[in-house]
Amino acid sequence: MHRRARVLIWMICLYSTQPLLGQMPFYTDNADVTDQGTLHFESFNEFDGLQSAQFPDVRQNTANFKFNYGLPHGVELDFDVPYLSIYRAPGSQTSAGLGDADMGVKWNFLKAPRPRSRPALSASLYIEFPTGDAAQSLGSGLTDYWLNVIAQEPFSDKTRLNANFGYLFAGNTSTGVLGIQTTRGQVVTGGVSLLHDFNPRITLGAELYGALALDSGLGKDQLQALAGGQYSLNNRVAVTFGLLGGSHIASPRIGGQVGFEVDFPRRHAPAGKQTALDSLSSLPTQRRSPCPVSPNY
Repeated sequence: MHRRARVLIWMICLYSTQPLLGQMPFYTDNADVTDQGTLHFESFNEFDGLQSAQFPDVRQNTANFKFNYGLPHGVELDFDVPYLSIYRAPGSQTSAGLGDADMGVKWNFLKAPRPRSRPALSASLYIEFPTGDAAQSLGSGLTDYWLNVIAQEPFSDKTRLNANFGYLFAGNTSTGVLGIQTTRGQVVTGGVSLLHDFNPRITLGAELYGALALDSGLGKDQLQALAGGQYSLNNRVAVTFGLLGGSHIASPRIGGQVGFEVDFPRRHAPAGKQTALDSLSSLPTQRRSPCPVSPNY
């Protein structure tokens, strides 16, 4: 390996001593936000086999890159963009390029107290811009507006349940050829995930996520399941992995995902900040946005 590459890897792994925040590979959001003054970066690559109804599209690869930055008062800013590759049957041309970029803001307005008599609650708003080439199915060609409400209920210091309810006001939920497509309309989304910290390094869990178009013109619904987890390399870096599959045309038939995430806290950022669940554990607790940038919406 080139010397500069080795130095970069070690700098990422050893950068600081604050706990890493992360929710990948799960699409169901959790209530936590990035610590004030911290820049959080995460990236994943997901390779999906498509439903037969998507023919001549047969496979899609999504490489996603996301940045979060923590602000005061439990607020964070988000930005992410995917790079898509859509593989088609012989005789049809493959498409590849940047997809639709999106920006969002998330607010953790209610933390779980001790003793935990109520769940932690957050809300997020995302706007996705039509930066991808719609002619190649890399973008939707629409500006999407998405509101999501998040509840996170701890059963213990190691086990927690996340529940989401989302509403797409305008646009559609497609990323590449996955998601609800075709026309503008309202879409309701929902998801539930259950996570357990088996030890200070390993978190495993499972989730069920779906989407329902209120406008029959959209013509697609979505239902899928994912099982996966995270492995913390240290208190700053984690790797993630997952397997998923769905039963509706807007979901992948089967897929696999790998990724990583890392925090870069500001040198003089406030210390000792509590998470939405009052420091449930030292494992990654950040989240991935419920916006259409993921290949599963």
